[in-house]
Amino acid sequence: MNNIRNIIKSIKFWLNCARVYSLPITILSWLVAFIYSTKYNGCILAGLIALIGISLVHMATNLIDDYFDYKILLKDEKYMNSAQHCKCAYLKNNQTTVKELKTAIIIFLALASIIGALLFFISGPYVLLLAIIALIIAIIYPKLSIIGLGEIAVIIAYGPLMFEGVYYVMTKSFSKEIFILSLACALFTNTILYAHMLMDFDGDECSHKITLCRKLKTKTNALNFILIFYVSSYILIGLIAQSLHNHWFYLTYLTIPLILDLYNSLRLYNKNKNQLPNVYIWHYPLDNWKQIKDTPEASFYFRFFYSRNIVTLFMLLACIAIILG
Repeated sequence: MNNIRNIIKSIKFWLNCARVYSLPITILSWLVAFIYSTKYNGCILAGLIALIGISLVHMATNLIDDYFDYKILLKDEKYMNSAQHCKCAYLKNNQTTVKELKTAIIIFLALASIIGALLFFISGPYVLLLAIIALIIAIIYPKLSIIGLGEIAVIIAYGPLMFEGVYYVMTKSFSKEIFILSLACALFTNTILYAHMLMDFDGDECSHKITLCRKLKTKTNALNFILIFYVSSYILIGLIAQSLHNHWFYLTYLTIPLILDLYNSLRLYNKNKNQLPNVYIWHYPLDNWKQIKDTPEASFYFRFFYSRNIVTLFMLLACIAIILG
């Protein structure tokens, strides 16, 4: 009995380290592609199996990112002090070791490979190509992120790779329309990562990590650039609405006031990273907010969760548009 409890405890620990709480966005991205594919007689079982594989690769990528970030933290005391307190916390607090982290990464990737093999037999040979691309992105993402190309990897992974992948395993074909829709959703999803990097500007500067934000030289330039992701997404949503003759997609434009609010909140963070805005009902849900709000990480987590919530609403509105269209 104790062994079972220890195994369950270990699973919970590694799921938390792999940031399982970030999976809702992945699931919502999948859901948009899944619902779209069901309208074209897609195989529901194949789509559900794909979700498991996608989730495992996502969590493996988070752990791989932590592995490389921690190596940088150990080399640079300035980065250790300037980075967010939550960055690699389970390693900094000696809750586990780097060796155990590598083992966990291998396990996550091995499980994802099993799912990929199953889909290969269910849906066809292109699953292998899609799986290889996903694995390459998961492995090289940390390297790409330190040279300012992390956003490209995220857009590919959360856009064409995921959407066309789900559509393929469900329908055994590809689609031009879902490719456009995938880019619109991926650009929006990428804003969560971008907002995170914007708030990590000082830490990345100390570690000489070249993110897209740092390539833009100043925090102000980096902040303004987030609007390009949002505007591009809205333009693509407009294109897909016209292409599919489905004007319900314009419901996603309801997120614009929230984006302006987030933009102002990030502007204040650029001036003072400890600044915590007034919290209103439209900012929720904020995970474990009662425990977090009085900690040094509160201002960071508030904006991170808020950016996630905006993306969540966008995805849900896209799903409603597909259903009603």
